[in-house]
Amino acid sequence: MSQIISFSADKNFAEGLDGLIEKSGYQNRSKFLRDAAIHYSEVQQRGEIATMKDEEIVEGHLVIYYQHGIEHKLMEIRHSNKLEISSYTHSCLPHSHTCVDVMHAIGTAAHYRGVIEQLQNIPNVDKVSLISAPMREDGCC
Repeated sequence: MSQIISFSADKNFAEGLDGLIEKSGYQNRSKFLRDAAIHYSEVQQRGEIATMKDEEIVEGHLVIYYQHGIEHKLMEIRHSNKLEISSYTHSCLPHSHTCVDVMHAIGTAAHYRGVIEQLQNIPNVDKVSLISAPMREDGCC
C-alpha cells in the first residue's frame, strides 16, 4: 500500500523539479523523487565508483558504446578475469550509427575502475557507463 510523503518547496525549485522530471522521461513527481532518493541513498552509503573503497564488491552493468574494430579488445577484457562477467550482449544501433555492448559483471571497485579507465582509453570507444545494482539485505534472489 502506498504512503503519501510530502514536503514544501519554493516556486523556482518546484518549476525546476518539473523540468528535470520532464527531461528525464518520468510520468510523475512521485516516481522521480523515489528513484532520486534511492540513488542519493546508495551514493551516500557506498559512494560513486570513483570514491568507493578498492575492496568494495560491486555488481552491475557496464555499457560500452563504440565503433566497430575494437571487438578483440572487448573480448580481452571479458576474459581477463578482472571482473566476473555473467552475461554479455551486443547490439547495433542503426539510428545512432554505433554499437553497444552490455556486460553484467561483479567485481571490486578497484577492478571496475581499472576496466572503465582501460575502456575509456581505447580509440573508437564513445561512452562507457556503469549502472550499479542496488544493494538490499533481502529480496527475490
